[in-house]
Amino acid sequence: MLKDSLFNPKKLPKDAEEVLKNFDSIIQGILPLNSKQISKLPDDIRELSHQLTDERDTRRTAYMNEKVTLSAYTRYFMWWNLVRLTRLFSNIDLDKANIKDGDACIDLGSGPLTAVIALWLSRPELRTLNLTWYCVDISPTALSLGEDLFLSVAARTLEEDIENKWEIIRVKGQMGTSIKEKAKLLVCANMFNEVFQSESRPLDFLAKKYSEDLTRYGDKETSYLIIEPGIPRSARFISLLRDTFIRKNMAISAPCSHCETCPMDGRLLKGPHMNKTADASRTGKWCNFAFPVKNAPEKLQKLSAAAKIPKERVVLSFVYATPMANKNAAAGKSLVKNERPSKEADSKKQAVEKTTLLRIASDPIRLKDKIGFYACSELGLVLYIPKKGQLTFSGDLVEVVLPKKELRKDFKSGALIVE
Repeated sequence: MLKDSLFNPKKLPKDAEEVLKNFDSIIQGILPLNSKQISKLPDDIRELSHQLTDERDTRRTAYMNEKVTLSAYTRYFMWWNLVRLTRLFSNIDLDKANIKDGDACIDLGSGPLTAVIALWLSRPELRTLNLTWYCVDISPTALSLGEDLFLSVAARTLEEDIENKWEIIRVKGQMGTSIKEKAKLLVCANMFNEVFQSESRPLDFLAKKYSEDLTRYGDKETSYLIIEPGIPRSARFISLLRDTFIRKNMAISAPCSHCETCPMDGRLLKGPHMNKTADASRTGKWCNFAFPVKNAPEKLQKLSAAAKIPKERVVLSFVYATPMANKNAAAGKSLVKNERPSKEADSKKQAVEKTTLLRIASDPIRLKDKIGFYACSELGLVLYIPKKGQLTFSGDLVEVVLPKKELRKDFKSGALIVE
């Protein structure tokens, strides 16, 4: 039985869809390009893509202060990031963060305020609150542009005669820069992927170090939402960061259905900062979630094609940690539960059905005559085979009844098979 999804497009507000559809027009009104610059935009985007991926070792730290780079970034990468973040933010349970009027929030590595804008678009109920947002980034140019973009988006989505209650405080600095208030919610999107550019230390060390840096911005009431690209290195880091939050006695409210050992921690994957000697094997799977781009703005998809970096799906890895007080409503407790015995049950002890929750964490896998999905659960890694005709997607949370007999294991992956 489907319990929820990370990427249900129907949860996205209609006014957010309109903003995403025409985000290029919003940017053009603030950072205009002439016809010659517009025609060159696909080339600029492709060049920036190289700087962010295979040429990142030669990229300048303050690259976001350059006008051409910032223009390409906002018109392509920021636009795509808004698509993926709004989809995620509109589906996770932000009530567990218990954000209230007058609270302070922090966006680390804010850039042009992508995460703040995504939260505004995704959660109309937060727009009515007086919130102070400390947006921290090393690029004052990006922060300034981001505030202008935020104000433009807010003006398009607020009802007439209703004023914007969010205060944006731009902070030039990086993680570790002092903030005078503790955050009720700390958001960090795509920052660590760039931090790794200058790091050679192993990920387990970095996760411990950076978790200490993150939690200095909060207290026992703080929730943390960390989102990174859905690539192996970032997924491994997110899994390690999850462990540090659990050791700090926090609940993992998403994406996990439990607070047990992560069965998709990417521990044996090769690559920078990874285990350099182990081969990828049964425990080498890494946690990431994806959704297709069919609902993404048509103009953005055309721009992607023109830049020769078309997308078929959007991928991310993330962790959402909330205070222990919310643990019973989150995934901190055991989610294998017993059903009530039927009225016909007598006083003798009887076997009862057990259920558990599975978070789908893969694309469809073709088996001999069926379709399966890898899933995360407190039982460990699961190969879930839904009933024929049952629509299942990456990011879905499904509740299944466990058989009374011992579960079989998949020979290839070692995953428990649940049908």
